[in-house]
Amino acid sequence: MALIIIGFIIIFSAGFLRSNQALHRFINTVRIIGLIVVLLGVLTACIVQIDAGEIGVQKLFGKIQNNVLYSGLHFINPLVEVEHLDIKTQNYTMSGVTDEGTKAGDDAIKVLSADGLEVTIDLSVLYHVVPDEAPRLLQQTGIDYEDKIVRPVTRTRIRDNAVYYDAVSLFSTKRDEFQQRIYKTIETDFRERGLLLENLLIRNITLPASVKQSIEQKISAEQDAQKMQFVLQKEQQEAQRKRIEAQGISDYQTIISQSLTDKQLQYERIKAQLEIAKSPNTKIIVMGNGNTPLIMDTQK
Repeated sequence: MALIIIGFIIIFSAGFLRSNQALHRFINTVRIIGLIVVLLGVLTACIVQIDAGEIGVQKLFGKIQNNVLYSGLHFINPLVEVEHLDIKTQNYTMSGVTDEGTKAGDDAIKVLSADGLEVTIDLSVLYHVVPDEAPRLLQQTGIDYEDKIVRPVTRTRIRDNAVYYDAVSLFSTKRDEFQQRIYKTIETDFRERGLLLENLLIRNITLPASVKQSIEQKISAEQDAQKMQFVLQKEQQEAQRKRIEAQGISDYQTIISQSLTDKQLQYERIKAQLEIAKSPNTKIIVMGNGNTPLIMDTQK
């Protein structure tokens, strides 16, 4: 559009050269240059490039056109203004850590649970603009849809649904259920306004310090109880092992005492005496009248 205006200025300026005899002969040249600039301006205004991951919404004298321009080169009315919108996945994070969220400072969501406790939630919203709904989004909301839709709708729906859960449940057993519940409600609100919710990620849930301390004490007590149960089981197993070992020894002694006879004992004594006689040490074995032999070592 700027080249068109400059071209017309050049064409109109050529008329002032009539009064100057020295420059009179350049009138046609100036007019041709101005015409070329106008044509270049018109050609430039008629061609628009839409990058990958973007769409173009056309506005003619403030009125939004329904046809959407997708990525590539397009020939359009030179009087049309094209608004570029990003249709890639966008991440809007609300965090309690400074400079970690989309907005600077503490932007975490503080909600009241069913038991009246204040819970702090860090959240990330993944979404994108629906291409066919972009004209309606731009007409009804404008280009700042993050501040008008994404942020307020998300924060409101989380507060509305958190009141159905107590603080400990939000932190532990009901966390996934809570995430699915707010996902459904936010997805409906986004769809009605031309946005598509891809995912909703609860990054962190912070409980009040008193509640957190109580949970930690409960977990510690449960761990101690489990440890004691393990020790008791180990002691019971050891006692059972000892009972089995004692029973085995008792059974062995019973079997031995029942199977040994006088002849068996005499046979065992003879075997032992033979082993002594085979010893490399020189010995004299004198058998007495009794059952016990007298052994003398002659090497001394």
